[in-house]
Amino acid sequence: MKQTEFFGEGSITQLKQLLYDMGAKRIFLVTGKNSFEKSGAKAAMNDLLNELTVKRYEVISECPDLEFIKAGMNDLRLAECDAVVAVGGGNVIDTAKAVNFFSSQSITPEECIRSVSNIKGKGLPLVAIPTTSGSGSEATHFAVVYSGDVKHSLAAESILPDVAIVDPELTYSLSPYQTAVSGIDVFCQAIESAWATGSNDESRKYSRESLTLIMRSFISAVKMSSAESRRDMSLASNLAGKAINISKTTAPHAVSYSMTRMFGIPHGQAVCITLGEFLKFNYEVNSADCNDSRGAAHVKCTIEEIFKLTGSSDVNDCMEKIKSLIRSAGLKTNLRDLGIDSTDKLELIARSTNAERLSNNPRKITQEALLEILKNVY
Repeated sequence: MKQTEFFGEGSITQLKQLLYDMGAKRIFLVTGKNSFEKSGAKAAMNDLLNELTVKRYEVISECPDLEFIKAGMNDLRLAECDAVVAVGGGNVIDTAKAVNFFSSQSITPEECIRSVSNIKGKGLPLVAIPTTSGSGSEATHFAVVYSGDVKHSLAAESILPDVAIVDPELTYSLSPYQTAVSGIDVFCQAIESAWATGSNDESRKYSRESLTLIMRSFISAVKMSSAESRRDMSLASNLAGKAINISKTTAPHAVSYSMTRMFGIPHGQAVCITLGEFLKFNYEVNSADCNDSRGAAHVKCTIEEIFKLTGSSDVNDCMEKIKSLIRSAGLKTNLRDLGIDSTDKLELIARSTNAERLSNNPRKITQEALLEILKNVY
């Protein structure tokens, strides 16, 4: 499915004409609790909100929760809307994607989650407008859904938003911490997509471009925010989203979900904390434990390109560069500082990590190896 994309400062102003061209008259608007106003999106959309019939659905859950999504499906049905607009971070956009997608299916959301083969049809036209430089959700055909403590990933071409509007100005109001925790997720996505078994030439091109922008502008966006650094990070996020749309993510993301759901650690912080250890682990791949059909030499070559892009001389230097970047952004590099204060909790995280989600990692990971990695960042 081809996506229409608008990028640049003030690009949110394209929304009005876009919806008119679609013939949309009743809009299902999915937003965050505060970001819609703080980002300036509400002010920019004021004329549109007054001219069209708008049903606003405010995302109050911390993660895309299935019960909350089902409530949104009911609201969407009752409102009889003809387009969906999502304005917010990854949680908001994923929620909108799930509400729209599930509403188009003849089976229940639970059945959709269980049986991908039964997925057919497409939802309403969906416009995604990110207000963070983080998830890249506007560029992917995936949606995360939590049922209780269990994370599920929906994947279907029809989930990809029809339109993405990436306006860096909507990220200007982000605090240094919000910028750090969302931006470090972009960094992890760019690196993971490079070494993923599902990577190809196109995804690695997006990954390289994203990583180059991050190394140039991430810390300045956190500490001395400027229009240029915000623009770079918005573009980096979108490029990383395009990369993982092809390759998917790998072990650092797989391990992070239990940390977020069970211990409340913000997503970007949870992902980055194991990144350096997995870099080393993956670089030590051999023919016996390689998951990538292109072989261990290919994996090592890919990781050596990451060394170059991060200005590192070898694997240990790259690990230090990653730690330094995390610390410079004001984030933590060990689990104890995040409230995970016992080895029992490490074992719980390891047991709760979905083994299927580790299959995209270039090196096979045993439970013992995973626990050892967690102990190394404890």
